Amino acid sequence: MMLIDIKKFGLAWALTFSLLYLGCVYLMSILGNEGSIVFFNSLMHGIDIRPILRMDMPFSEMAMGFVGIFFMGWLVGATIAGIYNLSILKKIR
Repeated sequence: MMLIDIKKFGLAWALTFSLLYLGCVYLMSILGNEGSIVFFNSLMHGIDIRPILRMDMPFSEMAMGFVGIFFMGWLVGATIAGIYNLSILKKIR
């Protein structure tokens, strides 16, 4: 079994998280306020997101969210790869 390159796997997760974030931004801009509420309530199994949904987010906050999601995705991917690599190394010994 081969080891996973931690940096590349982290980047793959970061890009995936970032694409999901951009998809969410795009959906919210297309659906509008009521459409976003209906869509995200259905994803959240009926939990009402009305109190936390903001449609008037400034670009700077959206950009900060994008960067934060990118780093969080990288950390998730790097952690998964690191744990996987540790388990493989233990099996090899």
